[in-house]
Amino acid sequence: MVPADAHLPPASASTPASASASTPASASTSASTPTPAAPASPLRPDPAPPRALSFDRAAAQYAAARPGYPPALFDAVEELAHRPLRGARTVDVGAGTGISTRLLHERGALVTAVEPGAGMAEELHRSHPALPVVRGDGNRLPLASGSADLITYAQSWHWTDRTLATAEALRVLRPGGALALWWNVSDHSVPWIDEQDARLRRFLGAGDSAHGSPVRSRDLPSGLEFTHRRLPWTRRVSLDTHLANLGSHSAFLVLGAEPAQRFLAEEHARLAELFPDGMVEESYAVELSVAVSPGAPPPTP
Repeated sequence: MVPADAHLPPASASTPASASASTPASASTSASTPTPAAPASPLRPDPAPPRALSFDRAAAQYAAARPGYPPALFDAVEELAHRPLRGARTVDVGAGTGISTRLLHERGALVTAVEPGAGMAEELHRSHPALPVVRGDGNRLPLASGSADLITYAQSWHWTDRTLATAEALRVLRPGGALALWWNVSDHSVPWIDEQDARLRRFLGAGDSAHGSPVRSRDLPSGLEFTHRRLPWTRRVSLDTHLANLGSHSAFLVLGAEPAQRFLAEEHARLAELFPDGMVEESYAVELSVAVSPGAPPPTP
C-alpha cells in the first residue's frame, strides 16, 4: 500500500471501501484537511478487467511519454465548477501515474489520488511522494460521503461501470460539488495524425486506436446536466517519446511485445521521413465535460 497524507476522510466502517492510507508524521491535522487513520483490515480493489490494469506493466513508460494538459483546461474546470481549484477538496480517480494529480496540486487543489493499479500507484508515489494516493476505483470510492468539492477523471471514466461510478461520485461529492471528466483526443484535422489513425485502426481493429475518441462516443453519467468544452493544444516531443506514448496505450499493452514492437518500428521509419529533425508536434483537443451535483448554491456573479 502506498503511503498517503490524505486530504479527505476515508469511508466509515459502514461505507463500502476499496483502499486504505497510512499517515506519515508530517500529516496535516487541520479541520479542512482531515487525516484518516489506516483501517485495521485494508480491503483490496474489486477485480478490474485485465485491459484496465494493463498499464501496470508500463507505468514508467506511461509517466515519461503521456501528454499532460494545458492550463486552459484547469481554467475551464474552475469556470464550470463555479469555484477555484485552490483549496478545493479534490479526488482524482484513475489517477494513473499522477499526471493530472500533479497539475491539480500545482493549481492549489487539496487533491487525493485514487488508483486501482499497484504499478501505477507505486510510480505515482515514486514520482510525487508528497501527493496522497490510495488504492481503489471509481465504482467503490474509499472516501466518506459528502467529503469532496470536486471529483476528476482524466482519461479514466471509460474504465468504470457508469451506473456504479455515478452513484459513488454523487455520494462522495458535497451538494454543489462538481464532477469533471476529460480526455486528450488527437486532432485528426492534422493530415499526418489522421493517416496514422487509419494505420492504427487497420492494425488494432476498426474499433481501436491509440488516439482517443470523441466524447460523444462515451457513456457519460445519466441524470446529470453536463457542460462541454473542447480545448485545442499541442506539444513538441522527440519521435521516440511520441512512439512510447502510442505504445503505452492499452491496445498495445495487451497485444504482446513482438507485434507491438513491429508496428512501432514501422511507424518510426515512416515518421522519420516526415520529421527529419526527430521532433514531432502532436496536436490534441482536450474534451471536457463538467456537471454540478444537485443542491448547488447559485453561481457567484
